[in-house]
Amino acid sequence: MPEVRRLLHALSESEEQQAHRLHWSHFRRRHQATARRFHVLRRARQAPVVSQQASAPVRILGMATLTDERWEVVRPLLPAPKPQTSRPAVDHRLIVEGILWVMQTGSSWRSLPSHFGAWSKVLYYYRQWRENGRWARIWQILQIQEVPISSSA
Repeated sequence: MPEVRRLLHALSESEEQQAHRLHWSHFRRRHQATARRFHVLRRARQAPVVSQQASAPVRILGMATLTDERWEVVRPLLPAPKPQTSRPAVDHRLIVEGILWVMQTGSSWRSLPSHFGAWSKVLYYYRQWRENGRWARIWQILQIQEVPISSSA
């Protein structure tokens, strides 16, 4: 609509200004169409590649699954829940399970299944916990401590 308004306004101007406005309008529409086309292509390249097979978590050697018992050990390492605000409370267990899912599948953060919550929120907490050393402590707990060692001696 603004483009039509500009062209109607051009009718009251000199022929030279009208030609300039028409040329500019044509250039602008072509440029916007090209920019839109390349924007769509760029976003398609950035989208995660979704394989046809459901990417089930792969067991990482030396890491136990997050059972209820292990969760009770991990939970004290996580920040205390904030007082009730207008935002919904964060389920830290889902965040940890989402991080583990990405590690086990090798998928991108963007392809995180929606039942873990927003991928950006899971990534935000992972980065925050990694920077303050919290994730290293969680990772130590999740690693299997009892590795049977056999010796032929």
